[in-house]
Amino acid sequence: MPSLTLGGVSKRFDDHTAIHDLSLTVKDGEFFTLLGPSGCGKSTILWSIAGLHRPDSGTISFGDRVVFDSGRLDIEPEHRNCGVVFQSYAIWPHMSVFDNVAYPLKLRKISKKERARRVSEVLELVELGKHAKRYPHELSGGQQQRVALARALAHPPDILLLDEPFSNLDAKLRDRSRDWLKTLQQQINVTTIFVTHDQDEALSMSDRIVVMDRGRIRQIGTPAEVYEQPADLFVADFVGTVNVLPATITEADGTHATVRLDGIDGVLRVPHKDTALGPANISIRPENIEIHQEADGKANAVSATIESSSYLGDHYRYRIRIGQTPLTVTTTRRVDTPTLTVGLPPEEIRLFPHTPEHEEDSHDSSR
Repeated sequence: MPSLTLGGVSKRFDDHTAIHDLSLTVKDGEFFTLLGPSGCGKSTILWSIAGLHRPDSGTISFGDRVVFDSGRLDIEPEHRNCGVVFQSYAIWPHMSVFDNVAYPLKLRKISKKERARRVSEVLELVELGKHAKRYPHELSGGQQQRVALARALAHPPDILLLDEPFSNLDAKLRDRSRDWLKTLQQQINVTTIFVTHDQDEALSMSDRIVVMDRGRIRQIGTPAEVYEQPADLFVADFVGTVNVLPATITEADGTHATVRLDGIDGVLRVPHKDTALGPANISIRPENIEIHQEADGKANAVSATIESSSYLGDHYRYRIRIGQTPLTVTTTRRVDTPTLTVGLPPEEIRLFPHTPEHEEDSHDSSR
């Protein structure tokens, strides 16, 4: 399967710019996820790849084959050979499973014998071989989803495009479908572009993730890189659950910074490459906050009060307060006292010098 390259792609709708000069490369056979909040431009990118949107500028290539070059070339969607699975599945209710899957082959005038062979093959691939004669209303939501995927794979696509295919499934079925789809994608080794706003989907399925915001790329990386080494405060806040604490950088030497948290005594030492001083934010994941019996000898140990607690089966979630700042802590330990000492391990803290953009991100964020 070919790789995918977007170079300087931009797209406007009236006075709104949906994509700003976006460039990225997806590797051959990679499961690549476009992740971001609603309105960030991820679906616009998907439809531009499919040929359903025409960008205002830029290039799109499948391997060595250019399918779009602004002002020079725009190959029709039906000739780009993309397999597409829509959010609504878009399967025909009056057609059987077999006929739904066979339809794109019929349009390409594939012989009846070859159609039957290929449909049988892909239905077995998506574990629906025994349901060929059924109609959509006789299938579960997960089975309908697989029909849509089988149809997208019936004529082997160069690129597989998935637009939030799990959004209509219940939570447990979504979990099973993620595992099943990832295994299938690895089995057929098709280059796959997956659109979602669900961080769990992105982290559990992707080879790499691009985090988007307002038509721009914030970070591209593996799930571990995006989660553990966020490029900025937006990525840290959007991907997973994170605590953000207002702070002030009082000293910095290019390898570490001394940070004072608002409303508490004492300072923290945090790994940091920049030397700028002044307002900042630090972030730390709830599962990385340590609970201590006492503060003696512990790095970055501070006192906190417990405001609420929740028992979630395999762990507890505590809502605590450090100074004036609320935090969430997750742990397998049960805490029965109203106060506790928590440790903020330096290696788990991310420090982001304050910029006006942080205020805008916070104001816009409803995630």
